[in-house]
Amino acid sequence: MDRPLCRCSVCQREFQVRFRYQLREEAGRFEYFCSQRCLAAGLEVDEEHACEVCGQTFVLEYPYQVIASDATRRYFCTPVCRERAPTLRREAMRQVAPQRPLRRIAVFNHKGGTGKTTTSVNLAAGLAEGGARVLLIDADGQGNVGASLGISGEKNLYHVLVHGLPAEEAVVPVRPGLDVLTSNESLAAAELHLAGLPNRARVLRERLSSRVEGYDVVVLDCAPALSLMNQNALVYADSLLVPVACDYLSLVGVRQVLRTVKNVRELLHHDVQLAGVVPTFFDVRNRISRDALETLQKHFGERCFPPVRVNTRLREAPSAKQTIFEYAPESHGAEDYRTLVDRLRALSVEEPPLRVAS
Repeated sequence: MDRPLCRCSVCQREFQVRFRYQLREEAGRFEYFCSQRCLAAGLEVDEEHACEVCGQTFVLEYPYQVIASDATRRYFCTPVCRERAPTLRREAMRQVAPQRPLRRIAVFNHKGGTGKTTTSVNLAAGLAEGGARVLLIDADGQGNVGASLGISGEKNLYHVLVHGLPAEEAVVPVRPGLDVLTSNESLAAAELHLAGLPNRARVLRERLSSRVEGYDVVVLDCAPALSLMNQNALVYADSLLVPVACDYLSLVGVRQVLRTVKNVRELLHHDVQLAGVVPTFFDVRNRISRDALETLQKHFGERCFPPVRVNTRLREAPSAKQTIFEYAPESHGAEDYRTLVDRLRALSVEEPPLRVAS
């Protein structure tokens, strides 16, 4: 089937897009260029700019010398400087913290309303406060991580998955030691793109495996669904943290999570393991909460972490665009998530994640 005709943004000629350089997204809209000459004309050729890497002033002559983002343009005098730019952030991060084995934790449950985003945000923030370099990835198209912290990246997980954008060019630094790779509704389109690729469950792993450097921990906030995006998250992760609301239906949902982990191991050949379960919305006054906690403790033993109690401050913190440690550091919610952070930090080679039985 023929491609649709597009109109060149410079000469207005209609043409079919056949090469990558002919399409560029900038300031929330698309621009089209029928030829290299029109592309050069659209990039303000012959104007002087300062190279972002070496600082040298030069006259813009070639398309490769500029990278356009939603808000700014970045200029490079030579191909060497352009190639060096993506490594600058990684080099700085290496100087801040020595390389340690990277831990990749997926916060996942098929059931909604179990506190996945709250757990992801506060776990990542707590680890960062403890001195770790943390990358928090929002793998849910609802974009609740960005909403909780009051951020919206110019580029997001969609651009990393679909366009192959290096992750370090899309992350947003939000706190000391904590960076976020945001998402929005475009992630649904990314999932359609993934469906047509070979090894479609391993794209996230391939995109990030060699491009996420300088971090100690990656935390992935997963959507409440059995989706291709979640398959990618689980294949990338090495361990799984499961928030479980203290009610009957959530207990039933845990069985489905364990089946999913088993399928990832057997069908996708990735040995993701269970770091533990986190009982959430625990209310000691309710019998169902006490019974749910007892059931989880009986089944998972020490890998059933101490519960996160029902806490109004936890619900209020996202409206203030803060973590619980910033919004109410003395609250029960902050205390419970500090305990969770301490327990996860204590997991080591001597105490590996729990292997899910086949």
